[in-house]
Amino acid sequence: MIEAIGFVEPGFEEVREVFLGNFEKHDEVGASVCVYLNGRPVVDLTGGTTTDGRPYDENSLQLVFSTTKGMTAVCAHMLAQAGDLDFDVPVIEYWPEFGDYGKGNIPVSWLLSHRSGLVDTSMSLTLDEALDWDTVTAALAASKPLWEPGTQHGYHAITYGWLVGEIIRRVSGMGIGEYFQTHIADRLGLDFWVGLPKEQHHRVARLIPMGLPGGMGLPDQQRDTTAGDSAGGGGKSFTEMLDSFLGPGNLLGRALTAPGGALGDQGVWNEPRIWSAAIPSANGIGNARSIARVYSACIDEVDGQRLLNPDTLDRALVQQVSGPDSVLMMPIPFGLGFMLHSEFSGFSTDGSFGHYGAGGSLGFADPGLGIGFGYVMNKMQLSLAGDKRTGSLIAAVKRSAARI
Repeated sequence: MIEAIGFVEPGFEEVREVFLGNFEKHDEVGASVCVYLNGRPVVDLTGGTTTDGRPYDENSLQLVFSTTKGMTAVCAHMLAQAGDLDFDVPVIEYWPEFGDYGKGNIPVSWLLSHRSGLVDTSMSLTLDEALDWDTVTAALAASKPLWEPGTQHGYHAITYGWLVGEIIRRVSGMGIGEYFQTHIADRLGLDFWVGLPKEQHHRVARLIPMGLPGGMGLPDQQRDTTAGDSAGGGGKSFTEMLDSFLGPGNLLGRALTAPGGALGDQGVWNEPRIWSAAIPSANGIGNARSIARVYSACIDEVDGQRLLNPDTLDRALVQQVSGPDSVLMMPIPFGLGFMLHSEFSGFSTDGSFGHYGAGGSLGFADPGLGIGFGYVMNKMQLSLAGDKRTGSLIAAVKRSAARI
């Protein structure tokens, strides 16, 4: 029998019931959920186990894939709010080397809204090369876009982090991990890192790969026993699987294995060297409490701290793209760095914003309801923007908030 560790304020008891129900109904293994309401925590729960049999508790840390993108976007908006970054100017004003192959007129805003066409590098890279910041950013600067910039949009699944992160580095003089730690994590007292210190590695709950249709599995599931594989199956690599479905060289496959195919083996996300690197689109490591706290601080004061003022937030949430995404092939609307509420990126109500992560993790804010929400888990499920676990939790939070 799974027990939930933590607290729930009166009126939010349904969230605890749904959280525990996810273990029985939706194959949850280890997870955490946190909800802030009007700047204060009202739900903070953990439960389940890690792959090595430890309790999944308040000390557990989790890699959250693209939920990291929301943290990176907050950093960029804080620089703009301070007057140090202008989203409307060409990237080359901050990053002169970026202008090759007709990229000289790309504004910073197109990096944040997935319009640059740089979903991958033009050259192949090894994993070791992909873990070196300067190597990847130089490769992106020297790459030709896969479509004419600005003519379409397509999810820059991995490269987003280096593109936006390099702007942050050029403007602030700090790497993305240092900037996030100094200007956000230290202010809010977070357990969240982009580039995890080695002394925190022991806290990480390793990911359990998602199951795939037809008995296919992610690569190296049989080899990587530390991943706690319960999905079974396997044989085709992730890249081979996408190629068989979508054709060789498809944009989704290139985006998910970028840069230059270096991240084609999905088993690498359970490797400590990945945890310690800076991949600010995908390797943020933290907990639900920290994610909820950041999003709450974007819309309210949290212990006297507010990250984004109303004008900054309004600018961030202006929809930048519409129609089908050239990579994801579904119409997910983006503001500047954030997913916006829609049929295919459902948060809570119109006006809510945030970012999903592969396998299920999620962070979002709902200014109308006053909600900051965070959810992390070690068992990945096949989804790009939520699954039954997050759907049921969000519905319970909405119903609870409506009763307050």
